[in-house]
Amino acid sequence: MSTSEDQSINQVHDVIIIGAGPCGLAIAARLRETTPSALFTDAEHQRYHWIQKHKRRTRMVPTKGRATNKVLDDHGERNNRPSTLGNCEGTQYSIVVLDSFSDSWMAKWKALFRALEIRNLRSPLFFHPDPADRDGLKGWANSQGREREMVELKGVVSKELSKHRVKSERKKRVMQGPRGKSIDERDKQDYFTPSTGLFNDFCLNCTEPNKLNGLILHAHASAIHFNKEDSNGEMGGLFTVETSSGNQHARSIVLAVGTGIPTGISSKEEESIGSCHSSDLLKQNALAPQVQQKINAKADTAVIVIGGGFTSAQIVDLCICEGVSRVWHIMRGHFKVKHFDLDLSWVAKYKNVNMSAFWMAGTDEERLEMLQTARNGGSINPSYKAILYAHERRGRLRRYTQTRVITKDWDAKSKTWKVMTEPPIPNLPAIDYIYFATGTSADVHNMPLLEPSLKRYPIPTISGLPCQTDDMQWSSEVPLFATGRLAELRLGPGAANLEGARVSAERITWRLQERLGQRVADKDDATRYCSAERLNDLQERSNSEWIHLNMYNALYEV
Repeated sequence: MSTSEDQSINQVHDVIIIGAGPCGLAIAARLRETTPSALFTDAEHQRYHWIQKHKRRTRMVPTKGRATNKVLDDHGERNNRPSTLGNCEGTQYSIVVLDSFSDSWMAKWKALFRALEIRNLRSPLFFHPDPADRDGLKGWANSQGREREMVELKGVVSKELSKHRVKSERKKRVMQGPRGKSIDERDKQDYFTPSTGLFNDFCLNCTEPNKLNGLILHAHASAIHFNKEDSNGEMGGLFTVETSSGNQHARSIVLAVGTGIPTGISSKEEESIGSCHSSDLLKQNALAPQVQQKINAKADTAVIVIGGGFTSAQIVDLCICEGVSRVWHIMRGHFKVKHFDLDLSWVAKYKNVNMSAFWMAGTDEERLEMLQTARNGGSINPSYKAILYAHERRGRLRRYTQTRVITKDWDAKSKTWKVMTEPPIPNLPAIDYIYFATGTSADVHNMPLLEPSLKRYPIPTISGLPCQTDDMQWSSEVPLFATGRLAELRLGPGAANLEGARVSAERITWRLQERLGQRVADKDDATRYCSAERLNDLQERSNSEWIHLNMYNALYEV
């Protein structure tokens, strides 16, 4: 164990983030960002960073109003009073990030994208973990000369409607009342998807100004314990996290542990030779050894991919490109095609209508019903629809909707499956391999990491999802926060995607700042508090209804 790890173990951190994926990165970046786009306009953001850049060469004078200091020209008199904003160089909380996969940001994310050979993200440009600027990804791509790595989403923006369709829709609105377009031309520039390389490089770029490198400890977290009194007997609480490299201690914990637990896979160990869940492709080649051997011997091969989501389409394409003779694509529901994993009504500018209804739901049971309706099973995007149709035309792919696998028997001798479906698939041959692209389930009761916390501090759950506080906290007394799928009852159906990562980071950080105090490092690296003016300014912003994090309440009342 290194000296730095020894020091980390003996230290009581302000925050431990478990998981170094997009959600973990969003939390860490937001904790270090002093001018988040959720609170500061573009003009204020630019002014602040200009002052930061030139503060050693410019002069300030006190003024009235929100601008507490004003920059003078070279003929002005020197004023040694520092700028309020200039002093807050970034909130220097003590943070450690635990990740069982690697000691670098988003390593598991990148590995899964490589395994599935994903070239472009499915999400629009404004879904990213950088808290400083909503349009940061688009601006960074332009500044790097990588505009070509942003692919336009066809059929989303209103220009895709023909003039006859527009005229027809206009007549319908006269009869039915105004509905509004999902996305209008002014927002067209947002509806491009970044390449995988562009997005990964942008996220890496976000870690440097926020000083996030070196925070990650490659260790597996196995249990979380919480005591309401710390080692000195003072109230406030202290967490102890058991890890593979020793215990870690912190005053707050943020869970950013990924999508959930794989579903639909076989529990028999001997059958694992002939099947896997899509998440297992992180640990193995796309093709099993026995399948690769048959391909090398020029023998016919047959595989089944179960699932109707985006990942199933990627696996189908990957198998065919790797040389599999025929693929059977089986799904329980209909074959659904959508640009995003949610309908546009939950993504575009009119999502506020749905989110206000979600926020004002009377019970978490109502919210769960809305979540299930919004997700509506898996779907693929139009690009992969075209790819799958091309494989079908060549006779390499057969797709069966509203079909279930009812029995599957593994023959260890021939290393093949005998599969029965409902309704039956005619002339289904012996199957060499089965891929379960059946998604994951989020259930706190199936997470060993949370067993001690659940036992000592029980929390109500619905279908495995914790009923957190509105601040996304375990309870008012236990500062354990959760993002991603575990936060769906508070964030809505987009909690598990990149937008959810950004929104959860904003809400969790405000609660952490209330608990831990607005502490920053001054020039001598000693801890002190920001000036009263700075805190009052932030408090005014947080109390303003138009920027309140739960703005959907206000929308509902309009």
